[in-house]
Amino acid sequence: MALSAVLVFLAIALVVQGYTHHLAGVSDDGVGSTGSAAGVPADVSHGGPVIATHDGVRTLAPRARTIALTFDDGPDPTWTPAILDVLRRNGVHATFFVVGQQAISHPEIVRSIVAAGNEVGVHTLTHVDLGTAPSWRRQIELQGGQQAVIDATGETSALLRPPYSSENSAVTDATWRAVQEAGSTGYVTVLSTIDSEDWRRPGVDTILRNATPGGTAGQVLLMHDGGGDRSQTVAALERLLPDLKARGFTVTTAGAAVGLSRTNVPATTAERVEAGAFAWTVRISDAVVQVITWLLLLSGLVILVRSALVVVVAARHAYTSRRGARGAAGGRGSASRRPILDPVTVIVPAYNEAAGIEAAVRSIATSTHPVEIIVVDDGSTDDTAGIVERMRLPGVRVIRQANGGKPSALNTGIAAASHELVVMVDGDTVFEPETVARLVQPFADPAVGAISGNTKVANRQGILGRWQHIEYVVGFNLDRRLFDVARCMPTVPGAIGAFRRSALRSVGGVSDDTLAEDTDLTMSLLREGWRVVYCEDARAWTEVPATLSALWKQRYRWCYGTLQSMFKHRGAIAQGGAAGKLGRRGLVYLLILQVLMPLLAPVVDLFALYGLFFLDPVKIIGLWFAFLLVQTFVAAYAFFLDGESPGPLWTLPLQQVVYRQLMYLVVIQSVFTAFAGRRLRWHRMERYGTLRAPAGDRVTLSS
Repeated sequence: MALSAVLVFLAIALVVQGYTHHLAGVSDDGVGSTGSAAGVPADVSHGGPVIATHDGVRTLAPRARTIALTFDDGPDPTWTPAILDVLRRNGVHATFFVVGQQAISHPEIVRSIVAAGNEVGVHTLTHVDLGTAPSWRRQIELQGGQQAVIDATGETSALLRPPYSSENSAVTDATWRAVQEAGSTGYVTVLSTIDSEDWRRPGVDTILRNATPGGTAGQVLLMHDGGGDRSQTVAALERLLPDLKARGFTVTTAGAAVGLSRTNVPATTAERVEAGAFAWTVRISDAVVQVITWLLLLSGLVILVRSALVVVVAARHAYTSRRGARGAAGGRGSASRRPILDPVTVIVPAYNEAAGIEAAVRSIATSTHPVEIIVVDDGSTDDTAGIVERMRLPGVRVIRQANGGKPSALNTGIAAASHELVVMVDGDTVFEPETVARLVQPFADPAVGAISGNTKVANRQGILGRWQHIEYVVGFNLDRRLFDVARCMPTVPGAIGAFRRSALRSVGGVSDDTLAEDTDLTMSLLREGWRVVYCEDARAWTEVPATLSALWKQRYRWCYGTLQSMFKHRGAIAQGGAAGKLGRRGLVYLLILQVLMPLLAPVVDLFALYGLFFLDPVKIIGLWFAFLLVQTFVAAYAFFLDGESPGPLWTLPLQQVVYRQLMYLVVIQSVFTAFAGRRLRWHRMERYGTLRAPAGDRVTLSS
């Protein structure tokens, strides 16, 4: 519910901001709607520029030697105050037809217009051509423009000037319908008789010539105080007003010029409350979009930096690993890295793993490295333990215990282990013959307390399997290379990890404080000063969820457990040494990339829709493809490093549209669950039995 409320609020903010800023907008006036004028009454086409229709069609014109000075498209924070100053120094008043969106942004300027004795009229909410707008939008434009005036001044205005309008003879049937609709709600439409054409910025002399009346008839003069650079308007006005006064013209407001009284009257309390709510909705929407824009720019920068960082660091890690492998094989540097030949205990915690336990145990038993295998049956209700016992493989022990959870099963196996080096493997995972031998080689460095292997997706045939395959190669394993180089590896996965028993004893074994016992254990080891590394050539093949429901449960547990582990080990940020690297590198990376960025992802999607409707859709789509191109390059490089065929990458665009949303919803639900203080129960993944023990040097899948 909370997430839905937030997304609805953001969606409303984006729609409001998009409508008020991008569906129309103040610009140079130019020419409005064109078309037939057959339905326009002759009294309007040839009458005065001030039109009232609420009690029959009536037009008014300014008195002789009277100029109704009007300004459109403001208020503008630069030019409106400059024009007000010119008016004050010349002792004249004018009518300012304000755009509602501008008035909401600069209410103090509208108040200064009224305080100086000037008149304020409505110029719609977003400067839309009322003649081409549908009826529903005309209502929004008039009501929104009026509410902007009420919010700024506390008064209503009876005056309206439709954007892109000019003189009476230019009124078309479409414009006339808009004028009639406005008149039915009490508006008096003010057209013009003289257009200074200052919106063209033709030069001060030309503006002055256009604005000077040719005779003594009363006129409505159109000028602009907004919509662009109005420096020429200000300069022309400086010369125009003294000239008109010298010729005996009276310059005044539109209402005063035609004898209308009380064009601006105090609004009712209800009107002021409604107008205030509307104006603050627009302002808050503007602020929200501004914040979102900065967050998106920041997130885009983070994505690009992360992409560049992981590629560079992964290349370094791959080079170092190849050089180390050559040294271990007898090449340069072999003296500094002796091969690890010590026997290893492999612990397999198992709860209802009948579908895959035989393949898992048999694959480990075929290891080229000497191994002891301990299967800890954690109170299974199926025949997991019986299957292993009937295999009668040498060096394999089965320990049965009452159900106590995975940490309890692992601790039982650790206590029963005969060797210092132990490997932990899930019951749905199959090893290659060389996996154990490769996995334990980094223990040649006595500072290494744990090693993460390379988890590969076995059941990758369907679209969901391919997406997870991409995620494992690009997300998990590429990040592990980065963490290895930065010495802040936060997780040794349960599917394949090697440990020193002495390291495990130093942290009290495997804790059950969190649902991500592997992450919790790894972070504990780092805080104790042990080094944790990644061995990419030690491969383990595991089953991944084959349905969205199973995937959701698995990732929900992972994410929630990771959040628990991060909170538990937050003190590492203030520590030194290996713990400090975990805190200031690993935890910060997880917080930004795996918590904050997913939380921002729904906003990114909403903003993308906003951009398609209100901004340039070509640019939005181009930006999306640019980021997809970056991700594709990173993914292709990750597949190259892992020796994987790039074939599944064709699903990457669809993954960004579907799979990514599922993952960020998992993170969001996990965060909300954590803040709610609820204890998440364990979700066990369904097993499918798709794995088979290695045939030769390859792992095979069941049909």
